[in-house]
This record gives sequence, C-alpha cells and structure tokens, in this order.
Amino acid sequence: MQTNLYGTDEVAEQILNSAKTWAVVGLGQDETKPAFGVAKILQKHGKKIIPIHPRAEVVHGEKGYTSLTAAIADGHEIDVVDCFVAAKRVGQIADEAIALKLPAIWMQLEIVDEDAAKRAIDSGMQVVMNRCPAIEWRRLGK
Repeated sequence: MQTNLYGTDEVAEQILNSAKTWAVVGLGQDETKPAFGVAKILQKHGKKIIPIHPRAEVVHGEKGYTSLTAAIADGHEIDVVDCFVAAKRVGQIADEAIALKLPAIWMQLEIVDEDAAKRAIDSGMQVVMNRCPAIEWRRLGK
C-alpha cells in the first residue's frame, strides 16, 4: 500500500469510484489550466462537476459558483472538493468544506497543506493530497 503524504491508494480509489459530484475549486474557462482538462476527464468518467471560481464561470456546460457555500445554497450536494489553487489558499477551502460537513477533499499534484489535511481528517473527511484523479484512473487501468 502506497501512501503519498495523505490518502492511501485505497482512499483515492474509493473516492474515484463513489464520489459522484466534484466541486472543482479554481476551475475557470482557461483551457490551458490543468483544472480545465481534469474537469473534462471527470465528466468522461460520469462525474458531475461544479466549477468554483471567483468569476463563477460556466465551464463544460456547468454553472459556476464563487464558493462551496454558494453551490450548496443553490441545492448541490458535493461529494468531494477538488482543489486546483495555490497551497496557501487550501486551508481556507478546507475550513469551508469542514464547516459544510463535506465528505472529502482532494488536493491536486504539488498542492500540499498538511495542516489543512489534518484538520479535514480530524473532522472526519477523507483526504487525498498531492495526487491527480486523471493519473489515478490510469494507474487503476480505467
């Protein structure tokens, strides 16, 4: 069993298999950003995406929101918060997810905030850090 900071292979696989709705924080219309491509891959795997971005842009046909709180207030259920933001911003996002009692947070490659991860785990959330779902699906042969 490999552990990559936080989140075992099993936790990553469980989230990939069970999480239906992914709030993608940092997802805007810039096609050159990794979030744009990964969100499309999430959709190809049957996942619903909710773009979370300061401009609340429509991306891949999905309405965007300025925050997780705004998406929840609009009636969305979120299974996992996928973070495509600078590591220094992850703590704030994790704290919002904890306050909303969301089940999981996924921090993308090179996004590491061990304090935020610990707070999330201590609150009962599943945490994956420094991994990409697109890479994990390839690792799993999907």
